[in-house]
Amino acid sequence: MPDSIYDLLVIGGGPAGTCGAVTAAAFGKKVAVIEQTGMLGGAGLNTGTVPSKTLRESALLLSGWRARKLLGVSVSRTEEAKLSDFMYHERHVTTVARREIEARFHQTHVEKFWGRARFLDPQTLAVTPADGPEVTLRGDHILIATGSSPLHPPEFAFSHPRVHDSNEILQITEMPQRLAVVGAGVIGAEYACTFAALGVEVHVIDGRDSLLSFLDPEISAAITRAMTLAGVRFHWKERVTRCDSPEEGGVCLTLSSGAQLTVTDVLVAAGRSSNTATLDLPAAGLTPGPRGLLAVDAHYRTAVPHIYAAGDVIGPPALASTSMEQARVAMCSAFDLLKKETSPLLPTGIYTIPEASMVGETEESLKKQGVDFVVGRAAYAHNPRGRIIGDDAGFLKLLFRRDDLRLLGVHVVGEEATEIVHIGLVAMLTSSSAELFSNACFNYPTLGDLYKTAAYDAMMQRLHPAPPVAST
Repeated sequence: MPDSIYDLLVIGGGPAGTCGAVTAAAFGKKVAVIEQTGMLGGAGLNTGTVPSKTLRESALLLSGWRARKLLGVSVSRTEEAKLSDFMYHERHVTTVARREIEARFHQTHVEKFWGRARFLDPQTLAVTPADGPEVTLRGDHILIATGSSPLHPPEFAFSHPRVHDSNEILQITEMPQRLAVVGAGVIGAEYACTFAALGVEVHVIDGRDSLLSFLDPEISAAITRAMTLAGVRFHWKERVTRCDSPEEGGVCLTLSSGAQLTVTDVLVAAGRSSNTATLDLPAAGLTPGPRGLLAVDAHYRTAVPHIYAAGDVIGPPALASTSMEQARVAMCSAFDLLKKETSPLLPTGIYTIPEASMVGETEESLKKQGVDFVVGRAAYAHNPRGRIIGDDAGFLKLLFRRDDLRLLGVHVVGEEATEIVHIGLVAMLTSSSAELFSNACFNYPTLGDLYKTAAYDAMMQRLHPAPPVAST
């Protein structure tokens, strides 16, 4: 017999797991969360999303990055600041956030078990703590929300104190002098920007030929320009074939071209793998796919109807925001609580310097669908608030369907981009057109007013289309 029986067992205490647990418990369900690390919040709070973005803000403040644009002088404190100064705010933010999760658990009576979970059968879990006896728990429903971990390519000796993955990089005790970032995806680009702002010499190595290719090409190019101006050096169409990391001296990377690069530290950001290997999924009747991913339906049910999965374990977009929404939808379905569906529009936020965000269609996707569209643009440099904050390179790009000017896509790069995108997100969710922004009155001076400028630009483009380029 199991030690305890629950309406819901949640494996994993990250963004998806905690949101799923609180959602079910708020409706009176008996819920338990199993977390093996001994800390709630998962990678989103403890090693990834929140810590890295907090460190970014500290880097912008202490490096004087924003002040240099406004005053034309350096007010950097990076030389006098210690690494602990950069990490102080990050430690504070994550500690407070964990307390808030604990408070929500207490308020909704969610129970916690610290230990590693594995399936004994489709409804029973064995939980093995770091110390103490193993317990068995039975759940009418189970939510798998175990997240993911950084991949460790065999070329790199991660036991070396100067070879890091994206989880461990936040535990460094000494600021790098020269940092090689292997992988130009979101995580690699974000950390490259943060360390470059702190005055670190940063090299980015990637087998592709462009940065964040899933973004609108204009946005990607703007971020690349900004990173290059910040001193980041890109090594495109290269991969690391060898990593020599002696006990003393620098780490030497051999690239596929034969070139060698010696640095003090290496950050490997080469993707992530789902944390399902230790769950004994076959005992539950489940078979994981590549990188341990689980297949789910529109309500996040796995092949076993009472077992749900959400977050990184089911694959892209693997964002904290989407993971939480997936878990809420899953629990509403599992317990028939509310009619809730996953939003058809999921924004993407990139916390590079400058930050970028997007939602909806791209020019390429609209062309593939054969949709006739018009583009409206608005530059931060022509916006009073943009000039006040010293952002002369940011811009908003809106994609409208030509026949009715319905908004189909939002792309923005610059200060507060991940906030600004939400205006367009709400407009798209309500199937609004450029007329919405034309009629709206925005506070002045604000970056929100960029939407009115971009909408007017699109209207003018529709009335007076550019003449076709003459063929040669």
